[in-house]
Amino acid sequence: MRRIGRRRLAAGAAVLAVGVVAGTGFTLQSALASQDRIAQTAALTEATGLRHDQLGAYASIAEAKTRAQAEDTLTLASDTLAQVETKVDAGALAASVASLGDYKTLPIDTVVELTQQTRAETAKAMEAAEAHDRAEAERAAAQARANTPDGARATARDLAASNYGWGDDQFQCLDQLWTKESGWNYLAVNSSSGATGIPQALPGDKMATAGSDWATNAATQVAWGLGYIASAYGTPCSAWGHSQSVNWY
Repeated sequence: MRRIGRRRLAAGAAVLAVGVVAGTGFTLQSALASQDRIAQTAALTEATGLRHDQLGAYASIAEAKTRAQAEDTLTLASDTLAQVETKVDAGALAASVASLGDYKTLPIDTVVELTQQTRAETAKAMEAAEAHDRAEAERAAAQARANTPDGARATARDLAASNYGWGDDQFQCLDQLWTKESGWNYLAVNSSSGATGIPQALPGDKMATAGSDWATNAATQVAWGLGYIASAYGTPCSAWGHSQSVNWY
C-alpha cells in the first residue's frame, strides 16, 4: 500500500506541475528557448570575458562606430558627386547618397548595407571621372599638335584631297599661299587690316560658319579657308596666282 500511495503522490505532483505550467502560459518550447539564450550568453561571456551588461555597452559602441563610418562615407560621396557630376553620369552615386542620408535613424543593418553600396558607387564614379580627365587631356594634346604649323598643314592636305580632290600639286600652291599669309599660324592677326588666322579671313569671325571654335582650332580655320578658295578661285593654284599678281587673294 505504501508503494502505491507513493506512486499516486508522485503522479499527482506531476499533474499539478503540468497544470501550473499550463496555467501560466509557459510551454516547454519556450523554456528550452530561454535556456538556449542563456547558454549563448554564457558562451559569449566566456569567450569575450564580458558580462551581459558589458556586452550591451559594446553593442552600443559598435553601433555608434558604424553610424560614424556611414557619416564619413556620406561626406566623401557627396564631395565626389560635386566633383564628377559635370563629367560623368553620376546618377547611381546620387541615389546612394540620398539613401544613406538618413543613416542616423535607419536600422543598423540597413546602414551597413547602404554604406558599402555608397562606397562602391563612389569608387566607380571616381574611376569614371579619372577616365574622362585622361580622355580630355589626350584630346587637348591632340588639339595642340593639330594647331602647330605642321599639324595644320597635315589637316589641310587631308581635307584638300578628301573634300575637293586636290592633289599634291594644288597643295604646293596652298602651302605657298598660306605660308605667305600667316605662316600657318592659327593665331596670326594682320595689324593693319585685322585679317585673322591661317587663311587671313577678314573679319575673322567669318570663320564661325565652319565652327564656333574658329579662334582656337586650326582645323576649323583650314576648313573655312579651303571652302573660300574653292568658291572664290576654284583651286589653290588659282588663288596663289592671284596673290602673286596683286598681293592678296
